[in-house]
Amino acid sequence: MSSPFKDTLYASKNQEIFLMMMMMTESMTTEMQTCMKACMECHKMCMETMTYCMSKGGKNMDMSMMSMMRDCSEMCMMCMNMMMGGSEFMGRTCMLCAEMCDRCAMACEKMSDDQMMMECAAACHKCAESCRAMQMMPA
Repeated sequence: MSSPFKDTLYASKNQEIFLMMMMMTESMTTEMQTCMKACMECHKMCMETMTYCMSKGGKNMDMSMMSMMRDCSEMCMMCMNMMMGGSEFMGRTCMLCAEMCDRCAMACEKMSDDQMMMECAAACHKCAESCRAMQMMPA
């Protein structure tokens, strides 16, 4: 059972995080916001596709494919974190993210008869394109 004091602290902390994110978003360029949105969508799509593959089994459970989607998803999350923090490594992180997204997309496209795999590939391509646009952005 939680105390009212703990609930108040938790709500206060969430409000603080929300305000911080809002301030960061206001100072971000349109390109950064677009890239973060593409990274979030790619992260989400890779996670959903991994769940889908596990439910289907068989060729969809290829471990190298699953690893590729997991790595891509994690890299997208890291890329978003670097952008939100204004890291000096943001540009290089975005380039690595683009490379990983391209590879994940190619792997997904090998199952061109599967709509879910093609949707994942499309999200990966979009993210890679957005990340490449970030290469020249200053931190």
